[in-house]
Amino acid sequence: MAARAAALLAAILLGALGAARRADAAIGVNWGTVSSHRAPPGVVVDLMRANRISKVKLFDADPGVLRALAGSGIQVMVGVTNGELASIAGSQAAADAWVAQNVSRYVGRGGVDIRYIAVGNEPFLTSYQGQFESYIIPAMTNIQQSLVKANLASYVKLVVPCNADAYESASVPSQGVFRAELTQIMTQLAAFLSSSGAPFIVNIYPFLSLYQNSDFPQDYAFFEGSTHPLVDGPNVYYNAFDGNFDTLVSALGKIGYGNLPIAIGEIGWPTEGAPSANLTAARAFNQGLINRITSNKGTPLRPGVPPADVYLFSLLDEEQKSILPGNFERHWGIFSFDGQAKYPLNLGLGNSVLKNAKEVPYLPSRWCVANPARNLDSVSDHMKLACSMADCTTLYYGGSCYGIGQKGNVSYAFNSYYQQQKQDPNSCDFGGLGMITYLDPSMGECRFLVGVDDNKSSSAASCGTGCCGVCCGLWVLAFWVFMYLRMMGLA
Repeated sequence: MAARAAALLAAILLGALGAARRADAAIGVNWGTVSSHRAPPGVVVDLMRANRISKVKLFDADPGVLRALAGSGIQVMVGVTNGELASIAGSQAAADAWVAQNVSRYVGRGGVDIRYIAVGNEPFLTSYQGQFESYIIPAMTNIQQSLVKANLASYVKLVVPCNADAYESASVPSQGVFRAELTQIMTQLAAFLSSSGAPFIVNIYPFLSLYQNSDFPQDYAFFEGSTHPLVDGPNVYYNAFDGNFDTLVSALGKIGYGNLPIAIGEIGWPTEGAPSANLTAARAFNQGLINRITSNKGTPLRPGVPPADVYLFSLLDEEQKSILPGNFERHWGIFSFDGQAKYPLNLGLGNSVLKNAKEVPYLPSRWCVANPARNLDSVSDHMKLACSMADCTTLYYGGSCYGIGQKGNVSYAFNSYYQQQKQDPNSCDFGGLGMITYLDPSMGECRFLVGVDDNKSSSAASCGTGCCGVCCGLWVLAFWVFMYLRMMGLA
C-alpha cells in the first residue's frame, strides 16, 4: 500500500509538473563562463527563472554553477569537455569517477535536474583534423555504463553537439550527406542516440554563413522571407535555418535514421564585432527564430515537427573568448555580461520582454580614463598591453564604440583593463597616462563598463542556490519520490 501511495503521489506531482512544462516552448539557452566579469551563479539562475527559461546547456560541469541550479527546476545539460574525452574513452573507472563527481552527487543530493550529458563539444569539426573522433563512441559507451551503475541511465541521456560542418550538400538540402570520413561514426552515433531515445544535436549559425560569404543573400539568413529562395524539387526554402536543418535530415536519412529527433544546441546572432552584427539584426534573427519554433511549423522535410529543443547562443556575453573567428565572438549574449537585456525579446515563455538581472554585485562606480593633462604620444604600448588582457573589440569597425576618437579609445582600453583587474589602483597607472574618475565616461551607445565583484554573493540570489517557495518544494518532493520508485524498480 505504501508503494502504491508513493507511486500515486509521484504520478500526480510529476503529471502536474509535466503539464506545466509542456505548456512552455522548447527554448533554452547556452550559459558560457569564459569571462573575467562573472556574475555570481545564483544571480544568473535567478535571471533565468525570472525570464521563465527552463532549459540550460552548460559547456562543462562547474560545481558553483551546478550548486546554484539545485532546486531551480531548470533542466540542465552538463558537458564533458573535449580535453576529458581521451581519459574517459580509455577507462571505465575514469567514466565512473566523472559521473559520480559531476552528475550523481548533484542529482542524488542537490536535486539538480540533469537531463543530458554532452560528450564533447563539436568534436568532429574539420579544423580538429580528426583528433577526437576515435574517443566519442568509447566515451559514450563508458559513460552509459556509469549511468547504469548509478541507476540514472533511464533519466540522463547522452548527446554529442555537432557543428553543421559534419554534413554537406552539393546544392540542395535533399542531397545532404555526412562528410565521407564521418559516415561510419555518424551511423554509430545515430544508432546509439536512437536506442536511448536521445536527439541528434546540431549547432546552426546563419550569421557565420553571411559573415564568411560575401555572395550569401542577407535576407536568406533571417525569417521574413527571401528574394533568393532555394528551390529543391517540390520544396522551397526561404531561410538558411530550414535549408541547413533539412540538409541534416537528408544526411540522417541516408544512413538509415531519417526520423531521429533533432535538437539545436547553439543558434543565435551577435550584437557587434562585424558589420552585420548589431542590435537590430540580432533582435530580428532571434525573434524570428523563436516565432518560427513556437509556431510548430517545422521544415519542408519535417512539416509540423519543430526541433526537440532549441538552445539560444547565448545567455551572456563572454569577453575572454578567442577572437580568432572574429571580434563578434565575444558578443553573442541576449544579455550583457552583467545580465542586462540588450534589446527587447519575447522568448515565448510567458514574458513579453526580457527581465534584467537583479542585485548584481558591481564594483564601485569608478572608471579609469586617459589623463587629459598628459600627452598621449607614447600611449600605443600601454594600449596594446591593456587590450591584450582585456576586451577592446567594441572599438573596432562594427563595434558600439567605433569612432569615439583617440582619447576615447585610450580611455576605453584603460578602463577595460582596470575593471578586469578588479579596480586595482595600480592597474590605472599606465606610466602616468591614466587617472581614476567617478564620472561615467560612457558616450552614446558606447558603454564604459563597471566590473562585477565575483567574490560577493547576493542575498537576492539566494533562491538560486536552493529551493524557494511551494513550487520548488513540490519539485524536490516529486523528484525524490521518482528516484525512490526507480530504485525500487517501480518507475
